[in-house]
Order: sequence, then structure tokens, then C-alpha cells
Amino acid sequence: MSLPEIKTILYTTSLGKHTRPVFRQAVKMASLNKARIIMLHVVEPIGETGQVLIQKYLPKDLIKTVHDEGLKTVKLNMKERVRKFYQDEIEKLEEIPGVEIDQVVGEGNRSDVIVELANKIDADLILIGSHNSFGRSSRTTRQVIKYATQPVMVIPTRN
Repeated sequence: MSLPEIKTILYTTSLGKHTRPVFRQAVKMASLNKARIIMLHVVEPIGETGQVLIQKYLPKDLIKTVHDEGLKTVKLNMKERVRKFYQDEIEKLEEIPGVEIDQVVGEGNRSDVIVELANKIDADLILIGSHNSFGRSSRTTRQVIKYATQPVMVIPTRN
């Protein structure tokens, strides 16, 4: 029986400075396996309190327009942040790897978006960082581990 091949790695990031070691691990894994990386950042929707306040003071058609335009702007800004994060990290590496990295910005519940995208792209591995406070992983990490059908590699990080 042969070991499973890793051709597509879904790397999830909050884009914080503490996630840089996770990015480096993703690049290393991709280089070793000649795999591609899908770099995902998830934007969560506004909370219930915010929704109620907005609905109380604005008409529905304006809410939809503001939401759509705002989301478009946020996604463009986040794509730029993902690109900049990638560029900053690649420049710091001693040797630039020939790894294909696609940047994706998703919207919704973090763990749901991660698991859904992993299935959609047929990822062979999900690579995620986890702030380790009091010996516990983040809620998102725990949910991804629980619901993913792919192997999940967790890299401990610190804020």
C-alpha cells in the first residue's frame, strides 16, 4: 500500500503576524510534495446585534446595496492583504520555491467555509494554525478537525 499523495494543500490564515510560521510550513510541505497551495482567508459576516441595528435604521434595498458594495470592497481589500502577506513571506525565504499559490477570500462561518472549500477543491491536506492558550486549540481549528474529511495538520502559533 502506498502513501497518499499530497497535490493540493488548503492553507488557512487569519493574516496575523503569528501565522507566518504556518505559511512557511505550507510552502515547505508544498515544495516537498510538488503540491499547489490554496491560501484561504475567511471574512465572517456581521453579528446579530449589528444586523438588528442596521435593519432598524436603514431600508431593505439600501441594506442590500450597502452589504453588496461593502462585501465587494472588503474582498478586494482582503485579496490585497493576502497578496501582500504572500509577497512579504516569499521575499524572506532564502530560496524561492517553485510553488503555485492561489489566494482565495471566503465569506461565512470560518470552519464551514474551510471544510466546504477543502471538499470543493479536493484538497489532500488542510493546514491550519492554532493559537494555543491553556493547551487548547481555537474553536475554528477544533471544528475543522471535527468535520473535515481530509487530514488536518495543525501548527501551534502564538499571538
